Amino acid sequence: MENGILYDLRTIPLNILICGGGIAGPALAFWLAKSGHRVTIVERFPALRATGAQVDLRGQGIEAVKRMGLLDKVKKHLVDEAGVSFVNAQGKVQATIMANTSGQGAQSLTSEYEIMRGDMVRILYDATKDDVKYIFGKTVEHFEQDEKQVHVTFSDATSDTFDILVGADGQSSYTRKAIMPANAAEPYLKLGIHMAYWFIPRIETDTNIRDTYIAPGGRTIMRRSHNANETQVYFVLRENSYEASAIHRMSIGQQKQFWIGKFQDAGWQTDRFIEGMKTAEYFFSQEVVQVKSDTWYKGRVVLMGDAAHCASPYSGMGVSGSLVGAYVLAGEINNHPEDLSLAFENYEKTLRPFVNEIQNIKPFLLRLGMPKTQMGIDLFYAVTRFALFLRIPKLIATLLPEDRDGGWELPQYPEQ
Repeated sequence: MENGILYDLRTIPLNILICGGGIAGPALAFWLAKSGHRVTIVERFPALRATGAQVDLRGQGIEAVKRMGLLDKVKKHLVDEAGVSFVNAQGKVQATIMANTSGQGAQSLTSEYEIMRGDMVRILYDATKDDVKYIFGKTVEHFEQDEKQVHVTFSDATSDTFDILVGADGQSSYTRKAIMPANAAEPYLKLGIHMAYWFIPRIETDTNIRDTYIAPGGRTIMRRSHNANETQVYFVLRENSYEASAIHRMSIGQQKQFWIGKFQDAGWQTDRFIEGMKTAEYFFSQEVVQVKSDTWYKGRVVLMGDAAHCASPYSGMGVSGSLVGAYVLAGEINNHPEDLSLAFENYEKTLRPFVNEIQNIKPFLLRLGMPKTQMGIDLFYAVTRFALFLRIPKLIATLLPEDRDGGWELPQYPEQ
């Protein structure tokens, strides 16, 4: 009660700060703003970071986009990728697995909903920019919280207070580090795999089938084309070494030299790809990890997306995980705006089973798909051809009722 007026706490908007303007943050902002909350997003980049490689939607991630009313817009920006071919050093196709376009069952190696990360970012930004305050070129430098508010100091030395601080700031999240115990170990599960990708000019032989080439030494090269002018190149390295883990923190020039040194004798179209790398404006290098955090919240600070539960590119569920997490977190905040401890507890309790499913990656299976010897590569191709002969990939794609989420279903929230 205030000034003699009794308020329904569900109708009082919360003042919420989201750190991170990629996919997870704006997806959460969409639902929160729709429910009447005051939402601010701070993004450390000076402008909308509508860049990045190809991503996909699967399982309940597709359902989350449907509930947002954005599926038709996503469909307008889909990448035409019909399937995945495995090729040898001469470029000869050894096996091809097509996408499942039946509208039923699980997606195959390539999804029916492939989209460039930048297009997905723009779709979410356009859906939220009129109701959400975006601040670019700024981030959270420090925060303190009490029972009533979170007091935030920004990188430009300004400060403000909020009811909730959401860390949607990626797998290297500052927000997560700030709420972890001082002696806590880093929550990373390293998979012993490293990846770099960049864009080069498309040529006539670059089709709408993704090409995958496996070279001896635990090296894989992928080529996929997302428009009429550009092709994406991925170098993937299976290696456990300090050098490989450290290179991602070095300069772009040093990173490129590392990848050139590792792949220059790999064969197939490597020479073309390396020449394109040298002048590529967009280049990204990363270690493939999962984030396995024991808790996703502390007081009025809560984590979501990769900051809470990065599933790794090999799950195929990174973007879907962020979209699903945004829907669930917003739903629980709307259900319990007067009791954030309960809201965050329910958020974690509801979402954990889904996250456990999408993080259920077997590292030894990944290693089997990246053999280090030519004999291992030949065996991998032979097994893949035999599986295709038996129509196993098609049967799995069309008959499985779930798609990498273990049958977990997106809950219904009355406010959404």
